[in-house]
Amino acid sequence: MIADLSGARWFKSSRSANADACVEVAHLEGGMIGVRDSKNPSGPALVFTPGEWDAFTAGVNEGEFDRR
Repeated sequence: MIADLSGARWFKSSRSANADACVEVAHLEGGMIGVRDSKNPSGPALVFTPGEWDAFTAGVNEGEFDRR
């Protein structure tokens, strides 16, 4: 999916230290969510539909992606 990211307002988690090695998120038009690497702000970004983002964040909260 190609999304217009030119006007996106990117933010980091409030739990991030002021380091450059963070993931940034932006709320996009149509409820889409953009995710990018703060070390490479002009690089590629992932774009999720609202349902995909909800599934991802639910998986994170449930420990689905924890290293075992």
